[in-house]
Amino acid sequence: MHPKSLLTMQDLTNEEILDILNDAKAFSSSHSDWQIPVSSRKLTANLFFEPSTRTHYSFLSAQKGLGLDSVDFNPETSSLTKGESLYDTVRTFEALGYGLLIIRSPQDGYFNELESVGIPIINAGDGKTNHPTQCLLDLLTIYNEFGHFDGLNVLIVGDVAHSRVAASNKEALERFHANVRFAGPKEWEREGFPFSDFDESIPWADAIIMLRIQRERGAKLSDMSDNDSYLERYGLTKERAAKMKPGAIIMHPAPVNRGVEIDSDLVECEKSRIFEQMKNGVLVRKAVIKRALGSEPFGRTHC
Repeated sequence: MHPKSLLTMQDLTNEEILDILNDAKAFSSSHSDWQIPVSSRKLTANLFFEPSTRTHYSFLSAQKGLGLDSVDFNPETSSLTKGESLYDTVRTFEALGYGLLIIRSPQDGYFNELESVGIPIINAGDGKTNHPTQCLLDLLTIYNEFGHFDGLNVLIVGDVAHSRVAASNKEALERFHANVRFAGPKEWEREGFPFSDFDESIPWADAIIMLRIQRERGAKLSDMSDNDSYLERYGLTKERAAKMKPGAIIMHPAPVNRGVEIDSDLVECEKSRIFEQMKNGVLVRKAVIKRALGSEPFGRTHC
């Protein structure tokens, strides 16, 4: 696998994570017009095998902002319908001269079959296991708010069992010495992600990250009918939000199901950073593309 691929958060050292966050912040201010040097520009392709709005189009916005030419791959009109494998599809893009691939797949660890590929791959989400760029934009949102991670209390709530966001965020936040708790229906508890009481944890949290129910991955609750209120039992209501500490923030990877995992009035309330996360997504994805194509972090020089 190419050394500049980003497949899981474990591919990054803590220093590299901070470099990406600092580059993302620079893209919002001092280097807002910066583009990939012409000599380093590569054709890029976005291979999305799952529906996506924020991740897909923020990558596209980042590519265009960096001066790159990119194409969107359509699986339904490709040779995949004729039986071609993902491996052969990826190797085809490599042979055609593409220098960077962005891939999202419903398959856990799809990239394990791509180890011999010689161009960098950025994982835009695989199954329920990894979503590194979502994690990085969440880290940037938290860092912008508090200026550090050490000792912060982060509560992740909802469908943890099927969430790649929960998995990546746990990995990174704990590396930076944040305290992470999980809450939600017991049926969605995940090995290594022990649940705490939601209501008791709300006043503890500096950031509450609500998760969408991953119905496309089979998420359902045996003790609830369609008419039962998930919001009242497991969601962030206005009554629960009123118990948050001063300065605490609300986050959500989106898409948001208003009135299900979060009260609609809270999506754009004073504590919400949900749309700020989306803005940060473009900045972070610029930074990871910059890294993938070999540009040094801003402010760093070769020894």
